[in-house]
Amino acid sequence: MTEMPTGSVPEHTNLATITYLHGAGPATDTSPSPAAPALGGKTDEDRAAVVESARQVLEGRVTQAPVDLTKPKDDQDFDAFDDRPLIPAWMRSGEGWAVFAGVAYRARLRAYRRWVRRQRTDRGHIAQFRRGSRRVGDWVKGFEGVQLQAVGHQAHIAAKEARAAARSARFTPVLMKTKKQSALQAADRTQTVAMKAIAEHKKLKASRRRAYSLRMGVAYGPPVAALGAGYLQAGWVGVSAGAMATFAGGAFAGRHPISEETDWSADWRSLGDGDAMTAPMLDNVFRAAKVIGADESLRVVQMPMIDARGAWSAVIDLPPGIAAKKAMRASAEIASALGVEEAQVSMAKSKEKGSRAGRLEIYVAKDLPFTEEAAPGPLLAHEGATNFWGPISIGPDVRGLARTIVVVERSGLVGGEPGAGKSASGNTILLAAAMDPRVRLVLADGKAGGDLTPFEKMAVAFEGDADPEAFLEMLDGYVIPDMKRRYAFLKKINRRKVTEELANKYPDVLGQLLLWVDELMYYTTDDELGKKITKRLRNIVSRGRAAGIITFCATQKPGSDVVDTSLRDLLSIRWALRCTTPEASDTILGKGAAAAGFSAKSIESEMRGAGFLWAEGSNPYLVRADYYSDDEVEVLAERAIELRRAAGTLPDGPKSLADRLREQGEDDARVLAVLVDVFSAFDQEAKESDETAEVDWLPGTVLVDALKAAGLEVTPEKLARLVVREPEEKRKRNWADSPSALNGYPLTAVLRTVQAKYSLSA
Repeated sequence: MTEMPTGSVPEHTNLATITYLHGAGPATDTSPSPAAPALGGKTDEDRAAVVESARQVLEGRVTQAPVDLTKPKDDQDFDAFDDRPLIPAWMRSGEGWAVFAGVAYRARLRAYRRWVRRQRTDRGHIAQFRRGSRRVGDWVKGFEGVQLQAVGHQAHIAAKEARAAARSARFTPVLMKTKKQSALQAADRTQTVAMKAIAEHKKLKASRRRAYSLRMGVAYGPPVAALGAGYLQAGWVGVSAGAMATFAGGAFAGRHPISEETDWSADWRSLGDGDAMTAPMLDNVFRAAKVIGADESLRVVQMPMIDARGAWSAVIDLPPGIAAKKAMRASAEIASALGVEEAQVSMAKSKEKGSRAGRLEIYVAKDLPFTEEAAPGPLLAHEGATNFWGPISIGPDVRGLARTIVVVERSGLVGGEPGAGKSASGNTILLAAAMDPRVRLVLADGKAGGDLTPFEKMAVAFEGDADPEAFLEMLDGYVIPDMKRRYAFLKKINRRKVTEELANKYPDVLGQLLLWVDELMYYTTDDELGKKITKRLRNIVSRGRAAGIITFCATQKPGSDVVDTSLRDLLSIRWALRCTTPEASDTILGKGAAAAGFSAKSIESEMRGAGFLWAEGSNPYLVRADYYSDDEVEVLAERAIELRRAAGTLPDGPKSLADRLREQGEDDARVLAVLVDVFSAFDQEAKESDETAEVDWLPGTVLVDALKAAGLEVTPEKLARLVVREPEEKRKRNWADSPSALNGYPLTAVLRTVQAKYSLSA
C-alpha cells in the first residue's frame, strides 16, 4: 500500500486519497547500510568521554530532564493526513459510489431475508404475536368458566332430581299415607337443593361476567385506545402506528426464552440472493455441483466482473485432469448452486489465444434472458437491398451481442415444439433472402397456414396447400431441372461451383436459389409420396449447395420417422428451439448435445424465439431470433417486391388458362382461349347479382358471335367439330328471353377439349 498525502492545509476539508496496489508491501531501502561505529568511538578523546559519562551514571550524579510526551513539538507532524479518513481513490468517482451503494443494498437485502426467514420459525415476530394473542385470550377467559360449568351441571342434576321427586309425590296414592308422606318430604328436600344450586350458578355467572369484562378491558382496552387515538390524531397513519404498537405488544406477550441463536452468517452465498460473484463462491459452487473435489479449487484466469447489463462473467481453469466439458454437462447443478435458472447460465470453452481443454468461460445473466420485449429487427432500418452472400443477422445472444451466420454452400434445419417460434425465426432468413433481389425463392408451406403468403408474389415456385403431390411436382418440375441446368452451365464455363462473382455475371442461370420447406413432416410422412420426396430433397441438399441452391427445412420434431437420417445429417446449420425432451433436442443438434450441456429442454416457455444455434464454431450458442411482427413482415415484403420490380427479377404472376392456351400459338388454341374467356366473363357477371350463381353452359350463337368479335371466323360446324360433346350434352336449353330452346356448349366439354389437345387444366 502506498499512501499519497494531500498536504496538511487546515482550511481544506476534502478527503485524503489513498491508492491500493494489490500485493504491494512497505517500501524498503535497498542501499547498503553504514557499518556501526566501534564501541567508545574512533579516537582516544571519544573513548575517554564515553568512559567518564558511564562513571557518572554509575555514581548516580546524572539528573534526567523531564520529558513531555503528551504535546509534540510544533515542528513535528506525526499525521500527514490531518483528521481526514483514508478513502480509496476509486470511491471518489460515480462508479465507486455506485459499487458502494450496491454493497450496502445487498447487505440490507440479506438482512431483510434473514429477518423474513426467522419469521417462519417459533422465534419469529409473527409466531410470537400469534402465541401472545393466545396467551392473552386464555387469561381473559380465566378459570371461572370451569367452576361455572361445574356448578351449572350440579344445578341441572338437582333440578332433574327435584322434578322426578315431585312427580313421584304427585302420583303416590293418598291411601298409602306413609309412602305419600315420604315422597312429599323427598320432593321438598330436592327442591330446596335445586334452588340453592341454581342461585349459586346465577351468582357465579354474574361474578364471572364482571371478571371477564374487567380482564377484557385490561387486555383489549389499550389496543383499542391506541387505534382510536391514532386515528383521531393522524388519521390512517395513526391507525397504522397503533396497529404496529399492538403487534409489538402481542409479540412481547408471546416471547419465550431462546436457548440458542441461529448463526445466520453461515448462509449460502449465491447470485440469486444478490451476492457478488467471487472466487470462493465459484469454488463452493463447483464443489456442490460435484465438478471438482472437496479439496480442489479453481484457478481464476479472469476475475469475476459485472457488466452494464448486471450479468457476471469469469474465466476459470479447472483443476488438472478435469475438462471443461464436464462442467458444461453439469450446467443444471451449477445453476442450482448459483441460485439462478439453468437458462441464465451460459458456459463455453475459452476461445482466446492460449486456451486449453480445462479453461472455461462462465456467464450468468442477471434475469432470465430473452423475456424482455424484443428490439426492432435490423432489417426495418436497413435501406436498399441485402446481400444474401454475406453474413445474415440472426439475433442477439445471451450477452446482447448480435449474431450472424453465412448460408453460402450451407443448408439448415429449424426445429422445436409447437409455439416455440419457428415461423418468427424463419422470417429472419426469409426476409434477408427476399430483400436480395438476386435470390430466387422456392417455397413450400406444409402447414398451409399462411406463414409464407407474404412471400408468394416473389416466389418462382410456390406450394401453399400442404399437398405432397404438388410439392413433388415442384421439385421434379423446377428445382431439380434448374440444378441440372446450373451444373451443365458450370461445366460449360469450366467452373467447379457458383461464387458471388459468377452469380452476378450470369444472374439468370447461376443466381442463388433458396428452397424453404415449412413443416417438412407433412410431406415426408405421406404414405405414398414420402419416400420419393425424401429422395429428391437428399439429392438437392447434397448436390445443390455447390450450384448455389440453399435448402432450409422447418419441422416440429425431426426424428428419423419424420426426416430420414440420411437427409437430416446433410443439413449443416441446426437451430433447436424449445423442445419438450432432451432427446428431441438431440434430434436437431445431434446426438450427445444435450449431455454436453446444450439442451433445448432447458429453454423456458417465456423465452419465445430463443434456441440453440449450431452454425459456426465448435459449440452451439443460445440466441433469440430478431422478431418481426406480421405488419412488419408485410412492410418488408412490399419493400422486397419493389426492389425486385426495380431489378426486373419479380416473377410473373400465375397465368390463366386462356393465356397458357394463347402461348401454344395454334388457331384451335386461340379459339379455345376465347371460349374460356367468354365463360369466365358470363360467370363473373352472374356473380355480381348472386354470389352462388354459376354459368356452366352457353348457347352456340353467343360463342360464335364472341369468336367473330375476337377476329376469328369460326362457323358453328367448325366449332362443333373442335369441341366434341357427349350425346346428353347436346340437349337444347332455354337461354335468357329466347322463345325456344337453343343449341349450346357446356363448360365441361370445352375444358375436356383443352385437356385432351394440350394437357392443360384450369
